[in-house]
Amino acid sequence: MRCRPLLLVPALLAAAPALWAQVLPTPALLQASLGAPPQPVTVIEPHLSIGGKRVRLSYLGYPIAQVLNAHLGPDWQNKPGKEIEFRALDGYVSRIPVERFAKHRAYLVLARQDGSEFVVDNPGQNEKRVPLGPYYLVWDNIAAPELLADGGSGWPYQVAQIALRNSSAALLPARLAPGFEAQAALAQKFCLNCHQVNGFGGDKMPINLAVRAKQIDGPTWQRWLLNPSAVKPGTAMPPLPDTLPEREAAARQLHDYLRALPVSD
Repeated sequence: MRCRPLLLVPALLAAAPALWAQVLPTPALLQASLGAPPQPVTVIEPHLSIGGKRVRLSYLGYPIAQVLNAHLGPDWQNKPGKEIEFRALDGYVSRIPVERFAKHRAYLVLARQDGSEFVVDNPGQNEKRVPLGPYYLVWDNIAAPELLADGGSGWPYQVAQIALRNSSAALLPARLAPGFEAQAALAQKFCLNCHQVNGFGGDKMPINLAVRAKQIDGPTWQRWLLNPSAVKPGTAMPPLPDTLPEREAAARQLHDYLRALPVSD
C-alpha cells in the first residue's frame, strides 16, 4: 500500500495533521529505546473472528502506555477529552479517546510470537495476507470481552505515526441540532478511519459522508453498511461488525446523523 504525498503549500498546512505527528522508529530502534524485549500478548483476532468463530493469535509487542510515554511524554494520560491518533501508511486514521487506554489494556505489536509472517487475512474487506507492520495496535479482548462488539474498529495496522489530538468540533458543529452525540461517536469509530466529514477523518477513501449520505436512500445505505460486498463485489469496505448489538439500528442512526450534519468547506 502506498502513502499519499503531502503538498506542503502554506495555505494547506492547517489541513495536514500528519505534519505534527510523531513518526515511530523501526522496531529495532524502538526496542533499543525502550530497553526491553517485546512481550507476548494473546488476543481474539477480530479480522479473523467472523460468524461467531473466535480465533486466538499471539503477538509480540509493548504496552501502548509504555510507547506513548516514550514518544508523547507521560502527561498524555492526564488529558481527558483528548484523543490518540494512529496514522497508517495507506491513509487509514484511528483516533481513540485517552480514557479508553486507562480502562483497557492495549499493545503496539510488531511480530507474531510464533515467528510466522506478520500478516493477517481480512475477509471483511476481501483482503488476504495484509501486512500488519510496522506496527499493529491490539487490545486485550480476552480480559475485556466487551471489546469484541467493536470488531476490528480501533485495531489499526500498518501504524507509522502517532499524535495527541483535540477532539474535533467537525462531528458536532454548532449548526447541528442537539442529541446526536452517540451517533457522532459511532461515525468516528466505524466510518471516519477511511472516510471524512467536512475534512475531518481518514485519507484512505476521503469522501465527505456529510454529502454522500444525503445522496443515498435509506435501504441503499443499510445495504452498504451491513453487506457492502453485495452492493459492490470485491469492495474493501468492511460491514459493521456482526458483534455490534442492534447493528441495523446503528446503521439507520448513522444515516440520520449524517443527513442532518451541515455541509461545510
